[in-house]
Amino acid sequence: MTEFLLNAFATLFVTIDPVGLAPMFLALTAGVSAQDRKRIAYRATITSGIVLFVFFFSGKTVLTLLGISVSAFRVAGGILLFVIAFEMVFDHRNKRKSETAEKVVEHHPSDLNAMAVFPIAIPLIAGPAAISAIILLASQAPTQVAYAGLAGVIATILGSCLLAFLLADKIERMMGDTVQMVVTRLLGVLLAALSVQFIADGIIAFANGTPG
Repeated sequence: MTEFLLNAFATLFVTIDPVGLAPMFLALTAGVSAQDRKRIAYRATITSGIVLFVFFFSGKTVLTLLGISVSAFRVAGGILLFVIAFEMVFDHRNKRKSETAEKVVEHHPSDLNAMAVFPIAIPLIAGPAAISAIILLASQAPTQVAYAGLAGVIATILGSCLLAFLLADKIERMMGDTVQMVVTRLLGVLLAALSVQFIADGIIAFANGTPG
């Protein structure tokens, strides 16, 4: 059981990558106040936690009932992520967020909630890879105790994501405008590559006749 839980922790930590999400969170929330950034962090963590635990308890049943395959989820998530990556690379997102941050907070607070749900909670945290890993790990749990332990592993990873998001504000203060601009564009390129990988994995799965 110990080996199973260690493997589960390593798999989910690498798949979700809380450390790597911190600068991504920072770039996506550019122009947002520290208070609202904290609100986004909590909401994104809670939302992604709900999604991951739904799939932890229900597995493929949820996708089957909705008529959605994991491969289709990969392709759709990849396309949506690519749109975000495009905005980051060409600085459209940062400029738009910086110019409209106060208006969003005062007149459109729901936009901040939407940002927490997409793209931070889904698919950056609770993405196709994480969902697939959880479904697979849950099906491989050797005992009920190990199954319960896997729930603790998922909660630990989510806590790591929240901590990384809360520390992102301190990271921003340490970075100058030039560094932040370079990092944002670099992360945009990486996110674009990740989105293409999601799309390719989904298409390959369909081609191999294993859409689920």
